[in-house]
Amino acid sequence: MTRYDKLVRDRIPEIVAADGKRPVVHVADDEEYERRLREKLREEADEFAESGDLEELADVLEVIDAVLENQGASRARLERLRREKRDRRGKFSKRIVLERVESDDADS
Repeated sequence: MTRYDKLVRDRIPEIVAADGKRPVVHVADDEEYERRLREKLREEADEFAESGDLEELADVLEVIDAVLENQGASRARLERLRREKRDRRGKFSKRIVLERVESDDADS
């Protein structure tokens, strides 16, 4: 027996059963689903950070779509927010790494 205790894609129980195993599942209520989506986003982002594999990045987008749907928001709204923040704070295209911020105060 292998324990997972995590949100999985909708067809995973069917795939597990087709492999001759018995998946034990439950359907999350609203509160648990929201929490599990945040956990899944972190999991998928960590997997992409480790591997750099575009398939893992696609998983991140799938979770983002689920979060948006759960919150009644759209990709268009998310894109609008992204552009607004980019306009205020910039992009990442200049590859700037902030090492530290030094103060000109004499007390430092």
